[in-house]
Amino acid sequence: MAEALFRAEIKRRKIKFVDVASAGIFAEGSTVINENSAKCLTESGIDFSKFHPRQLTHKMIESSFLVFCMTKDQCQLLDSFENVHSIEEVVGFDIPDPYGYDIDVYRHTAALLNEAINSIIDRFFS
Repeated sequence: MAEALFRAEIKRRKIKFVDVASAGIFAEGSTVINENSAKCLTESGIDFSKFHPRQLTHKMIESSFLVFCMTKDQCQLLDSFENVHSIEEVVGFDIPDPYGYDIDVYRHTAALLNEAINSIIDRFFS
């Protein structure tokens, strides 16, 4: 959801010089977006047709300007990279993984993501 929501917001704000991609630290195996993520994004009118789950790699981190982890714990796994930050550093809270929970948890996660995305854009790209 993070990638699709971020893409939608940079498009809405007409920011041309920013691109986003998401990848999971432990995203092995899945080739399609989670059903509840898809439902949540569809309800919000967000296009996710170009999204496909992928595993995070060192090359992806090294070629990125900024990398944001959803939690401080995830960030600690990647602390050897200077461009890696946690969402908590920007907005003061982690974004917990909704995987395995019902659609309402996904909706709440989307709201947290939107708040974080707006803060990131305001802080780094405005």
